[in-house]
Amino acid sequence: MDGVVLITYVLLILVADRFRMRRPLPFNKKIKEKVEQYVKLLVPSILFWTIAMVSYAVFRFYGIDEYIEIDLNPGFKKNTLFVQGLVILCYMGFGLGILYATIDFLFDRYVSKRMALGISLLFRTSIYFLVTISFFTGALGVLSLFFELNINLKYGWWLWDKRFWALIFYIVLSSFVFSFLKIATERFGKGVFVKVLLGKYKNPREEERIFMFLDLKDSTSIAEKIGHLTYSQFLQDCFYDLNSVVPKYNAEIYQYVGDEAVLSWPYRRGLANNNCIALFYAFEEQKLSRREYYMEKYGIFPKFKAGLHGGRLMAAEVGFVKKELAYHGDVINTSARIQAECNKHNVDLILSEELLKDLRIEHFTASRSLGNVLLKGKRKKIGIYTLMPYD
Repeated sequence: MDGVVLITYVLLILVADRFRMRRPLPFNKKIKEKVEQYVKLLVPSILFWTIAMVSYAVFRFYGIDEYIEIDLNPGFKKNTLFVQGLVILCYMGFGLGILYATIDFLFDRYVSKRMALGISLLFRTSIYFLVTISFFTGALGVLSLFFELNINLKYGWWLWDKRFWALIFYIVLSSFVFSFLKIATERFGKGVFVKVLLGKYKNPREEERIFMFLDLKDSTSIAEKIGHLTYSQFLQDCFYDLNSVVPKYNAEIYQYVGDEAVLSWPYRRGLANNNCIALFYAFEEQKLSRREYYMEKYGIFPKFKAGLHGGRLMAAEVGFVKKELAYHGDVINTSARIQAECNKHNVDLILSEELLKDLRIEHFTASRSLGNVLLKGKRKKIGIYTLMPYD
């Protein structure tokens, strides 16, 4: 039902945008977030599966008219078998893109992301297979009214149809490619994977980015109190909550280091809508919504501190056995040192004066100067500020 509602809302958004309706549609915040999440899955899914099925039409049908005799419908005598196959499979790809994106959205929303990988893969693959059979049965039935398909669509037709299994084999291979692209994009960040693929980070490259060092408060005492096994589960839950808000604010998780997470944004993306600080407050709200869970399971509610700074630094591929994209420069060191100031000033969030000047925070928060400090390893003092949300 959620999938149908979301598709309807997406269509309404497009209609409203097309005709520039003066009054905004009656969205509440949660529905808007659902729509945005769904669209982020839908667009790449439709694009990939349409291209994949068009490619299959090229592999399967291109040039085949020269070798076999075909019997075309009277209305399509000017079309070759390749053109018909191309049109049919293009529609198929578009439909599969919508279906698979909807399954992924509902699966991620209602099935635990912490399910064992093997069980999750088996469960999701089974759903894909059943939906694909149903979709092909319905779609081929409709398309057979316009094209000469020569397919018997009686119950269980797919069990003995070799063409169906050949296409399923191709879909499985394409799914692996799609999964690889998704994992690579999530690993390197939006737009970065393509640059890595093109070798743009083979040599160090200057970039302007914002970094946030997010650290668990009182981590040592918590670990001693609940034990290392429970503490590890505690961190898993904390970072699970963090990951649930990261995509909403276009952040990239650079690395996890023990009980600390390092997040990053391209400079302009971090400034847009104050993403770099809005994420911290969203993370706090997410944890608060699960306060009862934390207290019941661990007897402790997690509190985090964060330090932010931005500027120019170098990015480069490092390593050979384990290759990854690394950032080098004063921005990272300064961000880490700023975060360390949180305990001294007894605040949860500190950012540099340089970053604060580029943000527009006056509409939802106030800033308070903590003075100029000489950070460890620095020669010059820098101004630091904390933020105080309005009541």
